[in-house]
Amino acid sequence: MNYNDKSNELNLPEFTIANILRTGNWMNEKFSDHLKQYALSIQQFQVLRSLRVLKGEPADLLTLQNQMVSKNSNTTRLVEKLRLKGLITRIQSEQNRRKVEIRITEAGLNLLSEIDVVHAEFEKSIVNNFTDSEIKTLNTLLEKFRKD
Repeated sequence: MNYNDKSNELNLPEFTIANILRTGNWMNEKFSDHLKQYALSIQQFQVLRSLRVLKGEPADLLTLQNQMVSKNSNTTRLVEKLRLKGLITRIQSEQNRRKVEIRITEAGLNLLSEIDVVHAEFEKSIVNNFTDSEIKTLNTLLEKFRKD
């Protein structure tokens, strides 16, 4: 469906919002399906990537929460699931039980390296209908939506 097909049924702002929501849901489904082969959710993948960037330095729950795409993610639960899979370590401070140091393990780094091999192709397949210029414009427009 494009706007011209429904011009007499929807107004432009309504159509735009519906289109963005539909596209977001489509992207979420595609990305989730892509990560299923690694037994990871999108949020778990984001935590692992955030920890990899730190190159062995620890993160705390608040830092990870702030880097999540979905601010509604239960970071404590995500971290625990990743810990049980052996992909991260979670060490609680003996002095302050609320302070937690989270690090990616070698197994977590190895899994991300495995994902990296096919992830670039996945990303290219998502944007293959766009030129580089269109991708830059799209990103500019999407960021403009989120300006407060």
